[in-house]
Amino acid sequence: MSDEKLFLEKELSWLSFNERVLQEAQDKSVPLIERMRFLGIFSSNQDEFFKVRVADVKRRMLLSRYNNDDHQGAKHLLSKIQSKTAQLDSAFDETYRELIIALVRRNIFLINETQLSLFHQKWLNQYFQNKILRHITPIIITKEINLIDFLKDDHTYLAVRMADHDSENENALINLRYALVEIPTDDLPRFVGLPPEGSRKKKSLIILDNIIRFSLNDIFSGFFKYDEICAHSIKMTRDAEYDLTDEVDLSLLEAMSEGLKQRLTAEPVRFVYDEQMPQDLLELLKEKLHISSYDHIRGGGRYHSFRDLMSFPNLGRKYLEHPKLPALNSNQFDRYNTAFEAISQQDVLLYYPYQKFSYLSELVRQASFDPAVQGIKINIYRVATNSRIMHSLIEAAHNGKRVTVVVELRARFDEQANIEWAQQLTEAGVRVVFGLPSLKIHSKLLLVQRIEEGQLRYYAHIGTGNFHEKTAKIYTDFALFTKNQEISEEVNNVFKFIERPYRRYKFNHLIISPIESRRRLYSLIDNEIRQANANQPAAITVKVNNLVDVGLINRLYAASKAGVQIRMIVRGMCSLIPEIPGLSDNISIISIVDRFLEHPRVFIFHSSGENKTYISSADWMTRNIDQRIEVGCPIYDPELKRYIHELIELQFIDTTKARIMDKNQSNQYVQRGNRRKIRSQIATYEYIKLHEQQLRLKKLNE
Repeated sequence: MSDEKLFLEKELSWLSFNERVLQEAQDKSVPLIERMRFLGIFSSNQDEFFKVRVADVKRRMLLSRYNNDDHQGAKHLLSKIQSKTAQLDSAFDETYRELIIALVRRNIFLINETQLSLFHQKWLNQYFQNKILRHITPIIITKEINLIDFLKDDHTYLAVRMADHDSENENALINLRYALVEIPTDDLPRFVGLPPEGSRKKKSLIILDNIIRFSLNDIFSGFFKYDEICAHSIKMTRDAEYDLTDEVDLSLLEAMSEGLKQRLTAEPVRFVYDEQMPQDLLELLKEKLHISSYDHIRGGGRYHSFRDLMSFPNLGRKYLEHPKLPALNSNQFDRYNTAFEAISQQDVLLYYPYQKFSYLSELVRQASFDPAVQGIKINIYRVATNSRIMHSLIEAAHNGKRVTVVVELRARFDEQANIEWAQQLTEAGVRVVFGLPSLKIHSKLLLVQRIEEGQLRYYAHIGTGNFHEKTAKIYTDFALFTKNQEISEEVNNVFKFIERPYRRYKFNHLIISPIESRRRLYSLIDNEIRQANANQPAAITVKVNNLVDVGLINRLYAASKAGVQIRMIVRGMCSLIPEIPGLSDNISIISIVDRFLEHPRVFIFHSSGENKTYISSADWMTRNIDQRIEVGCPIYDPELKRYIHELIELQFIDTTKARIMDKNQSNQYVQRGNRRKIRSQIATYEYIKLHEQQLRLKKLNE
């Protein structure tokens, strides 16, 4: 059997995932405003896809051609990507038009500059002068100017054409000038609500682009002579990769700053433009932006950067949005005066966003001034802009605690924020460590060192998600809090490994990448194969974001052939093809896309009835197994293990948002048949709510 039949291309699988996101925008059972926001998520995902994955394919193709290698494979893949992307773009446009009509039916009107009443024209003139004009500085396009040097990646621009005709012959051009105007969405909202006029039932919105179109003369008249002016939107997406300088006299911090500058001037991989744009303007822009035949060029409508739809405002009734699901309290934390008392009693497992993230930030806050706390160690991948955790770490340093923060400077698209945090922490007296230049640090670890009864005790946090207050409201993730000293000492050894990778550390409990994840995972799978070969029960349950590592896929194929029953939940990319007769017919895979982004990684191995259960920061991708520092943690507490198993089972019985992963990537929903309607995320919330109520009643009756 050829490799093509054994593995799906990860890039096409990723597009299949984003198609599932688009399905949420198409799903009429989803509230209308949320459907608009899913269009924004889809668009944002596509932007990142081109920045990272399409750019990588293009780079491989050009490198192969330069080295006189066969580049047809990459070229063929790029062609398939462009074909699938065109299909998704068409479906996006159709969905967008459908949703605009649906908004009108609910008296919400998204109007353009040609549909303004005199009342709104007058209001917008004032709004433009008072709010927008100061953020507008046109770029005049000349022969000398190099647009690639300063055009911002994924920002929308209006390409302006100013024509001055002969007064006696209107077809004769005297002068033609071009300019670019950036849509200042970093400073202003993309959607502006217009004041009510007449009936208050009618709500009107206008996109910032159209306010600028309406006010073009206010920008250019007096500086340029023209009798005709028009503006057409464009957006360019650049290659997000960059090369770090290898000069030994540059620190990693300086190298990262230099790398970010390289990204700002990287070559484009996608160019989207208004198809009504005059041909002379289009050809000029393609020339100035070095757009090649290998880049994705798409003529579309008047608007780009649809990712702003993620913040589409609700001017209508509450039912147009998802009902709120207030984050639930943790009975285990609430019963005690301090977080340390709670964790001392037993391991605590939180599941975000169903439960409050604030318990984690409160633990760090308490540690920052607790006189018994000697030190805090944490590794940061992504954090919120105004992170309470980071501020508590700074306060801990002010209080004389030994604070060590491992900052991952190469967290894609968060590099600049992490550089700034590193500088702020250093100025506050925090010991900042940047880790290994060759390995990204993707683990989610926190360690608090505390003196209790004259002895040093560790408290550890091991999670599947980032220390990020904002994403903890929309990403589902597990977080384990433990005082298990063996596990906590191994967490401490991970921090030591980050600083001293040349030393050998033994890990009996944690599964650590890149030291031993591959060996340990292979061993766990092989044990199930041995059980199946001995006609004993054998099963594997896996929940990950992505499954593309060839070695692990081949091991799973071998397990399936041996008779191991394998169930998987894969949110995003999946190169494994399930249900191939004689190879993967014991493997079934679903994917769930809903209001929250599924983010935890959970591995369960039957292991002769022991049901070894792990939570992890690592996806089953080669980079996570071999090229990053990742941590998988066993769950030993029987109650917590059962708790995780029941939560995972809720996803396997989802009859609303679960899609079947198959070789055709058709994204068919799981058929409900005669079963009752179950939406696993809502069922999860209700399960945790009931679980916490039962815990409270149990403690009251003790």
